[in-house]
Amino acid sequence: MRRKAITRLLFLLVLLYALAMTFPLGIALFLSEGEMIAGFGITMALCAAAAFPALMATRGLEIRFSARDGFMLVFLAWVAACLTGALPYVLSGRIPHFADAVFESVSGFTTTGTSIINDLEIMPRSLIFWRAETHWLGGMGMVVLTVALLPFLGVGGFQLLKAEITGPDKERITPKITETAKILWLIYITLTALETALLVIAGMSWFDAVTHAFSTMATGGFSSRNEGLAYWNSPAIVWIVTVFMIIAGFNFSLIFRLLQRKWKDVYYNSEARAYGLILLISVTIGVLSFQLSAETIANARQAEAAAGIGYGRPLTSIEGSIRTAFFYTASILTTTGLTAGGQALLTSPAKAILFLLMFIGGCSGSTAGGIKVVRHVVLLKQTENEMKKILYPRGVFSIRLNNKVGRKDVVYGVAGFIFLYFFVLVISALIVASSGLGHLQSFSVALISQGNIGLDPAMLDQVRIFVDFPDYVKWTLSFVMLAGRLELWTALVFFSRDYWR
Repeated sequence: MRRKAITRLLFLLVLLYALAMTFPLGIALFLSEGEMIAGFGITMALCAAAAFPALMATRGLEIRFSARDGFMLVFLAWVAACLTGALPYVLSGRIPHFADAVFESVSGFTTTGTSIINDLEIMPRSLIFWRAETHWLGGMGMVVLTVALLPFLGVGGFQLLKAEITGPDKERITPKITETAKILWLIYITLTALETALLVIAGMSWFDAVTHAFSTMATGGFSSRNEGLAYWNSPAIVWIVTVFMIIAGFNFSLIFRLLQRKWKDVYYNSEARAYGLILLISVTIGVLSFQLSAETIANARQAEAAAGIGYGRPLTSIEGSIRTAFFYTASILTTTGLTAGGQALLTSPAKAILFLLMFIGGCSGSTAGGIKVVRHVVLLKQTENEMKKILYPRGVFSIRLNNKVGRKDVVYGVAGFIFLYFFVLVISALIVASSGLGHLQSFSVALISQGNIGLDPAMLDQVRIFVDFPDYVKWTLSFVMLAGRLELWTALVFFSRDYWR
């Protein structure tokens, strides 16, 4: 009975994936992109042909889920999404190699943003839109969308959300889990529409605005241009994207609290405070970095001018320094990975800060990847308690989260997650290194894949690196990206004997 229930919901999800291809198919028809019409059309037909018989065979089935079933369904749903999303790449002939197509699809749905495509601007527009749409669908989560659309899940719905929503502690923002899922998606859609409109006003075309709004709100990183946001050379566009990256990296449940005017819930939230503090410190260091770098370049140009060689060009202003520092801090902290030029002015301290931000990530309950801010808060508070125990051996100390006493099991869960995170990171880095890549580059590749970060500024000159990997590395990184998006437990629980008993 449980197998039938999982099968039914799995194929319902496959139909949703096919339905999502309606939009890029429409673009392909409008622009007469013949190969993409075939790619999307055949994929949709295959999905329908596979799903309808399975749905007819399981109609009328009462659906209930345990936590064990929830892990299975969520993992299989994401695998099905990534495999289905790869078909248009293969069937259109644009990415004929299946391992490459799956890598691109997984990178899209997991909002990682790494790519094996070297020249975006020769790709069909419908395919570029599909890449961005996979970001957007994976950002909030296809299973969350399913729970919102299928209220008959009832009791088992929360088990599915627990397996997909990020963070160590999941919460309902309404008594009914279907209402919670609907509210999350409504906030997500509204913010995406608002960003799209602002980007159009700032000078983007509707197509570019939609694709970048999808990428930003999902904290993904796919762009429609090879140069990223630098293509437009617009401070307004950079500021808009920066603000929405910061919002997307914030807890969506707290955004709902703000809409309800429950200011205290946000003010006393430990993770929200830490998130703001991290942004402030990182931006301050970034601004100083840009100004110091600009001064160094200016002195060099003055020396060149005095010697009669070279010529000057405008250096970054204070506003430009703040804008660029905010942008790259938000891009890396929220694991978006978008670029906007200017990274050449980053000094070593600023690059070190950006590297450290890769180990933090956004807030729990956001679309961002990484370890998450709240886990670092928990570990920091527990470290403080351990130091107190040295001074007061008989004392009893508890961590305080959100102005309340935190549960001890949260500390244990965070400690286990951190160990597992670095264990998987080391193993995947070793597998990448076996392909002949240097150890530092291998670690970077593993880190940006598992943290769903995409390409950081230091990796921009190595964009072909993913194309050149052997297939076994691409499959490994695809699994690592998926495991990172599902916060490891949901993907790795199947390797436990206890799960199968």
